[in-house]
Amino acid sequence: MAGLYLHIPFCKKACHYCNFHFSTSLNLKNDFLKALQKEIELTTTSEYIEQNYLGDEIIETVYFGGGTPSMLDREELDTIMSKLVQHFNISSSAEITFEANPDDIYLQKLKDWKASGINRLSIGVQSFFDEDLAWMNRAHNSDQSLFAITAALQEGFDNFSIDLIYGSPGLTTDKWEHNVQQAIQIGVPHLSCYALTVEPSTALDKMILSKKSADVDPEKQAEQFLLLADWTEAAGYEHYEISNFAKPGKRSRHNSSYWQGKKYLGLGPSAHSFNGNSRQWNVANNAVYIQSLNNNTLPVEKEFLTETHQLNEYIMTSLRTVEGINTSEVEDRFGKEALSHIYDLSKKFVLAGKIKASGNVLQLTREGKLHADGIAADLFR
Repeated sequence: MAGLYLHIPFCKKACHYCNFHFSTSLNLKNDFLKALQKEIELTTTSEYIEQNYLGDEIIETVYFGGGTPSMLDREELDTIMSKLVQHFNISSSAEITFEANPDDIYLQKLKDWKASGINRLSIGVQSFFDEDLAWMNRAHNSDQSLFAITAALQEGFDNFSIDLIYGSPGLTTDKWEHNVQQAIQIGVPHLSCYALTVEPSTALDKMILSKKSADVDPEKQAEQFLLLADWTEAAGYEHYEISNFAKPGKRSRHNSSYWQGKKYLGLGPSAHSFNGNSRQWNVANNAVYIQSLNNNTLPVEKEFLTETHQLNEYIMTSLRTVEGINTSEVEDRFGKEALSHIYDLSKKFVLAGKIKASGNVLQLTREGKLHADGIAADLFR
């Protein structure tokens, strides 16, 4: 079983914190859509069968990300879906997720998405406060967010997620609690909550450097993360991955596949792929992507993963989840030496209360989740 990720590289506005690949110009949109269809063909047709990255795997998840996929119209989305069904073996029970901004959501669009095969939404709310949205340079307001969620529920999207950002300079603890409780009270089944990160060369980075904005406060971010964990647990959400919280049965199957080490193919500029033995990524340039595919060439770079790379990949992804590192799996896949290495390096984190060792599982504690990346790096071989 495998997944597909499609990167739709267009946005109405550039959010101040964002470093994903996108363009606010739609000049190349039609050319991009043609190139995307060509890429789907080249990755699967017999003429280019050596490029078939997933082999004959059944596709159990499809994820439209970006960028802003909700900028696609009905005809454009249907064309892409038709091409995917034509060239991939997509399961009849596949989870098909569509990222959407609140300002793009209204009743007819929701009906269109459902008719096109979309059965899960990921809505980019970020905050229910207009002043925070303006500071982020988002294209929507809080009323649009509330309408989008209510409309999604009305149209039968009982499986959807919203994104929220915490730890921004203007987000007080009271405002953060309001954001989380608002989502809980409305009945949002899945929350993806991210600490604001200042990425180099973004508008936010420049605002902080020029003293036009305060910097982020790591202590406040840690406090808001721990409060988030408390509030969601009390409301019956499962904290199944560091940034993700779900009501029973509402985990993101697609994102879970990343953390479980399943195969996935990325389509579109800047999209990444993984099949266990290698990792590859498309060029992050719309014009170059289009030109390459017009010449029947996949715009991709690839690296093959050594056993050490594969072990480190397993440590990094599994440690983020509630299931943690399965030591039996480590021994089966990588040998006793690798297992001994992990046990030796994890002892100091167990003693510090950041890792819990239970049976054949090593899990991050709530305190450990605050230092997940650093702990994983220390466990790498």
